[in-house]
Amino acid sequence: MLAKPEERKPQKGREKKRRHPGGDGEGGEKKRRGGKEGEGGQGDGGRKRLDALSVGYFRRVGERLGEGFEDNEEREMFVENVLTEVKGKAAVVAMDRTGSITLQRLLPLCSSDQVAEVLAELGGESGLEFKVVSCDRCGGHVVESAVRQISKWMESSQKESPNNEEEEEESCGVLEAQVLSLNQVVRDNSAEFIKHVHGSHVVRTLLHVLAGCLGPPRTETRPGAKDRNVAPQLTDFEIPTSFWYELKSLTETLMDNVNLSVTDAVASAVFQTMLTVCHRKRPKLCKQLLKRIMEYLTSRNAAPGVSPLLVFLKDQASSHLIETIIQLSHKALLRDLYKNHLKGQLVDLALHSIANFPIQRLIAASAKYKLFLRLFDELIEGVEAILAAGHMGVIVQLAESCAESEEKQDELVQCLLRAFHCAEPGSRHVTCLPLFMSLTTYEVYYHSDTAEGNIQTEIPLSSICYHGSRLVQALAKFKERSLLLSSLRTLTPADLLTLACDPSGSHVLQALIATSSDKGRGKILKRLEGQYVQMACSRLGSRVLEAIWNSASVSHRQNIAQELVPSENQLRSDQFARHVWAKFALSHFVHRRAHWQEIQTGESKKRKLFSDILE
Repeated sequence: MLAKPEERKPQKGREKKRRHPGGDGEGGEKKRRGGKEGEGGQGDGGRKRLDALSVGYFRRVGERLGEGFEDNEEREMFVENVLTEVKGKAAVVAMDRTGSITLQRLLPLCSSDQVAEVLAELGGESGLEFKVVSCDRCGGHVVESAVRQISKWMESSQKESPNNEEEEEESCGVLEAQVLSLNQVVRDNSAEFIKHVHGSHVVRTLLHVLAGCLGPPRTETRPGAKDRNVAPQLTDFEIPTSFWYELKSLTETLMDNVNLSVTDAVASAVFQTMLTVCHRKRPKLCKQLLKRIMEYLTSRNAAPGVSPLLVFLKDQASSHLIETIIQLSHKALLRDLYKNHLKGQLVDLALHSIANFPIQRLIAASAKYKLFLRLFDELIEGVEAILAAGHMGVIVQLAESCAESEEKQDELVQCLLRAFHCAEPGSRHVTCLPLFMSLTTYEVYYHSDTAEGNIQTEIPLSSICYHGSRLVQALAKFKERSLLLSSLRTLTPADLLTLACDPSGSHVLQALIATSSDKGRGKILKRLEGQYVQMACSRLGSRVLEAIWNSASVSHRQNIAQELVPSENQLRSDQFARHVWAKFALSHFVHRRAHWQEIQTGESKKRKLFSDILE
């Protein structure tokens, strides 16, 4: 039974995410309608619903699809039979939760003609029905899945033999016509589509298809926390000539509604997709779009003497669009953005809870230009205030851009030492690493009431945080790293173990060891002696130990192996350490020492050879 579509207000500052069609409960919907599942009457504002028998049928079809097929003939026959059941009620099936999920799984198995037939029925004779289905929370997913299939068939037509080429082109032409029909409906109703929480996703998929690049389907499992901010991997494919012109027409239509891009978070996400795909596939078109959107943003009315862009940067809906614009902008546009709108305002914006994110993108985008020097000089004056506001992303990005540009590195380090109160006296310099990683000042970390003097008591390493780890990893890429390495060498073996086994700290230790000289690495490994067994038995510590092993000399590897071998039973029975035992070939070390030595020496020579080539 199809649940009634709900118009939910999108969250500000981010596009509204759609729930999986099968994830909604049905009990509440039944109660509100006062009907039973399976009633074939009119519901949901006069729209037909799928009856109980059909829902059961499509649920069984979904289960059968999960089992797979023995050969192509069996699969083709199954698909044909299911599509026979769908024919005549495709829209009703698509807008049912169970039917939608099943169709999304079935369409990738269909031929291009079959996909085109489904789309043709969803659109109706005039194509106008596309709007109703696309703006449905279940139907929209089906339309997206169908439109995406053209990438597969365009690729297969390129690989077909000359004899079948004409037939394949004709099949793709039928599907192409349906995509163009959908595009026309979107253009005729663009304002409604791009504001609709479900319809906007169809527009975004259409932009990808017309441009000739696709990411992974949205129906797949959502990414984990660490992957949420990573841009999806796009795959390019050949497009029909008509798509080239249709993309230009669609972007022109969307630009007629550019006002919605700064007032509506859902519409803003559509414009971000438009710019992203054009930047990848149509750079000249992207450049024109960027210029036009910036002209619109900067032409709005604001207080006298104040750039309207400052208002948009602090707005949750429009700030996301400006972030995308900054990421995709060329040198001249970035320079104009700073000179005419942001100059003298960077610290205030970096202190703002929303505007600090576009400022991070600006710092990153300017790293390869001289513009970065001007941004740095302005922002360095407010580092302590930015730290106090807790906007560590700005500080981390500043450090990463310094590393990339190889400029202003010493100035940033000295500024950070002052901000964390470990610049004076000089004896405090060796405390910088734990202070940076925990993002606390000297007095707070060491519980000192005075701002002078040396450490009175030894404090165990603690409170390593994500942004502190990111900051130190960026600083580890600087040309001058002696301060960090000196601070690392003052840590006790227990602190080094804590660092190696911490989710954030482990990345710091890997980065510092990787950037050390052979002599410096040896000093760190010397302090780690006695901790290798515990590291090997830790989920994170074992990864650090492997990284140490990969960069260690033969003599250092031998020392590590000698410490690990006496704990063979413990290591081979541990879920993490057993991989270490195998990768380090410690059984060889015990029983065939000379052979093990020979293998390690060979690997060391290869590593040195490749290192010399890369340098």
